[in-house]
Amino acid sequence: MKNVLVVEDDSAMATALRDGLEYEGYAVSLADDGEAGLRMASEFHPDLILLDVMLPKLSGLSLCRELRNRGRDIPIIMLTARGQEIDKVQGLKAGADDYLTKPFGFLELTARMEAVLRRSGALETKKYGFGTITVDFRRREAERAGERIVLSAREFELLVFLIQHRGEVLTRHRLLEAVWGYHGGSNTRTVDMHIAKLRKKLEDDAAHPAWIVTQHRVGYRFDG
Repeated sequence: MKNVLVVEDDSAMATALRDGLEYEGYAVSLADDGEAGLRMASEFHPDLILLDVMLPKLSGLSLCRELRNRGRDIPIIMLTARGQEIDKVQGLKAGADDYLTKPFGFLELTARMEAVLRRSGALETKKYGFGTITVDFRRREAERAGERIVLSAREFELLVFLIQHRGEVLTRHRLLEAVWGYHGGSNTRTVDMHIAKLRKKLEDDAAHPAWIVTQHRVGYRFDG
């Protein structure tokens, strides 16, 4: 049974989430402010956190950042009534794994939860290797034959998402949504530029990549 911590100051919303998730077989704990949420996340080690952004005492963004600064890699889904793109980007930059804007459907929520839990399972070993490269998920570092590879935060997030979905063809739009939190008509050139930078740092021959492969007219596939 998976343990879920719901950090939500709207008591009606929190109760509805608890009842619905318990019916689906989850064990649920509730916290009604950010400080309580941080304490419970530290003490009870939940498998996943549903985290409201607008909280008393400590905001959801601050709570998320603090957990990541402490090295806690608990999957986090942000829940908020704020739907502006910049709010989503801030949530993802703070370390959230996904983002849902209220109101949302319960079926969508549980589907997102299952997807995030599956992805987090890919990181249970904390390290992943391909070729001469080792990626340390906990320390957010990569090395080639023992030498550190300097990656920006966005490049690392992109690499992790590719690893999590290795063997799967990922469209540019899906990468934009997952890594940058962008939706709609955002410029997919952003993805191409970051892929090019990753290839230069990871591939033996960036012009003929072995790991991050282009799927013509579709997107990219990680073959590591």
